[in-house]
Amino acid sequence: MTIVFATNNRNKVKEVQHDLDGGISLITLQEIGFDGELPEDGDTLQANARQKASVIYDEYGLDCFSDDTGLFIEALDGRPGVYSARYAGPASIAQNNIEKVLRELGDETNRNAVFKTVIHLIIDGEEMTFEGEVRGTIATNVSGVEGFGYDPIFIPEGESRTFAEMTTAEKNEISHRVRAFRKLTDFLCVEVY
Repeated sequence: MTIVFATNNRNKVKEVQHDLDGGISLITLQEIGFDGELPEDGDTLQANARQKASVIYDEYGLDCFSDDTGLFIEALDGRPGVYSARYAGPASIAQNNIEKVLRELGDETNRNAVFKTVIHLIIDGEEMTFEGEVRGTIATNVSGVEGFGYDPIFIPEGESRTFAEMTTAEKNEISHRVRAFRKLTDFLCVEVY
């Protein structure tokens, strides 16, 4: 089975390929000749993931999947949520997003948050979603240099370190993204055999 991962993030592709059985081959947007931007203007993670996968399936007729991830902070009424990647503005970088979150939280004592990933899969026109999440809290300061995005301020439940203070292997044991991808890869491996 060959399937397109509708992302331009090679690290994500490598992460998923590592968990897949040898009977499943991932191909990238670049390999199918897609060099445009995938839309992400839905108001939920599910809508964004479905939107991206649908573009590839509709244009190329290839089995595919896409993901979307968000950080939902209780004291900020769920923000940044679906806007996590562009929270400080359309062209914002992770540092700007983190600074905005910390500024908005200020001295707030309720720092509960949840990281969520949704994957939307389309195979032979059939569609399904897989979700993963991890609960935790938002640190008062940036800490650690590993990972990306909000990792330097997110402390997963049961830990005293941020994701950015963990090794990739440690983070992958508990991360929201890996939890969702494992559900996907388990499903795909069953489909192949």
